[in-house]
Amino acid sequence: MAFAYRYAFRMPAAKIAQAQEAHAQACEKLGPARCRITGMRYRLLGENNVEAMLAFKLDPGLARGFGRDAIASVTAESGKLVDAEISGTDAGAAIKQLETDAARLDEQRKRNAALLDNPKLKADQRSELSTRQAELDQTAAATRDSKAAQQESLAVTLMVFDYGAGPAVRGFDPSAPLTSAANTAIGSAQFTLALLLGGLALFGPPGLVAIVVVLLWRRWRPRKIATASD
Repeated sequence: MAFAYRYAFRMPAAKIAQAQEAHAQACEKLGPARCRITGMRYRLLGENNVEAMLAFKLDPGLARGFGRDAIASVTAESGKLVDAEISGTDAGAAIKQLETDAARLDEQRKRNAALLDNPKLKADQRSELSTRQAELDQTAAATRDSKAAQQESLAVTLMVFDYGAGPAVRGFDPSAPLTSAANTAIGSAQFTLALLLGGLALFGPPGLVAIVVVLLWRRWRPRKIATASD
């Protein structure tokens, strides 16, 4: 069986790059013979909104332990595992089928080549057989490539880490009533504070100007009235 692992983590946005780099270094320490990084992505989508990905090819014997260590390191950084998937394919059966297909193609190529060796072939017949031979050669090459890919899948395990921004863990069960209430209260407070700061930034300068104008008017207006009465 060939296995593939996928883990999805949620953690504070500011710590995603650090976690991604730590996982990459853990792979590099194992050496290229046991772990290779095959893909990496980091995307800043907005304020406190980050998405990232890291993909590996691992020695099958190290895969589960590597995943456990990654989960532990994320948990230590106030993150959590939100999704995990392990899928398997019967690569051995696929290889046997590909070997059967390859043998059948070899027989067809030999028969076709024998027909091409006939010196009495007409031009149109030779052209048709040549085209057929080229098609069989291409199919045979694709079959060999597929077999090599299946053999590699038995030799390595694919693993993908997906990272997403989210709040730090406040309890063991994020769906618990107390935790949900705390999350709602904190979210409401953050929204209210952001609204107040936004209003202050928008209306603060005009308000200050209005206050200055009123103070100046109150200071100079009585003097003008007194001067007029004199």
